[in-house]
Amino acid sequence: MIKVYTAESVHRFDHGWLKGSHIFSFGEYYDPANTAFGPMRVCNDDTIAPGKGFGAHPHSDMEIVSIILSGVLRHEDNLGNVAESSFGGIQRMSAGTGVIHTEHNPSKDEPARLLQLWFMPSVRGSRPSYQAGKYWTEKLDGALVPVVSAEGSDEIVDIGQDMTIYLGRLRGGQNLAFHQEPGRRIFVYVIEGSLEVSGSKLNSGDSARIEDEDTISLAATESAFVMLVDLP
Repeated sequence: MIKVYTAESVHRFDHGWLKGSHIFSFGEYYDPANTAFGPMRVCNDDTIAPGKGFGAHPHSDMEIVSIILSGVLRHEDNLGNVAESSFGGIQRMSAGTGVIHTEHNPSKDEPARLLQLWFMPSVRGSRPSYQAGKYWTEKLDGALVPVVSAEGSDEIVDIGQDMTIYLGRLRGGQNLAFHQEPGRRIFVYVIEGSLEVSGSKLNSGDSARIEDEDTISLAATESAFVMLVDLP
């Protein structure tokens, strides 16, 4: 089963310093039929204006991943972690028993675009932690590259949930296949361009939630930048 959510159907916002879209219920947007997909709770496509950001605020019992698409994102928290990430960078915060952090765009003239994803952890009440990682962006061409997973590695940021986030770039005419294990879910988000997901057309800003499909095919009708998340 494949359910497509178009860019026109999601909640869009513009606060001046922050604009983008909420694909799940978030903040002032609440739809009781759209609060989660498995352990996935949030997928926000945010653009932060130069010199702006989120002031100090708390989180607990949530795995929070920021994928930087352009510009720079700076993170600071009460655990002593400070990091700046640009395209190719991933930030993961396991909030656990509680953490306070800030996120802002330190640039004076360039907006920062990022995907922020929230997932329920496998285990609640764990010790909070943070990791900033980087992957080789050139490896994305014609492939789905794992950038976050439960196992982690030198180029894969770890996370406290049985899941994997993949990124990939496809040229027009390229095809990829992804095997879905029984009982698992797949979330697809088109960051740029357009492609067909097992026959369903998705354009930039569209997403799909997929269950009970043995194999998912990704066929790029034009150049496309895509995120795929494998979830329990």
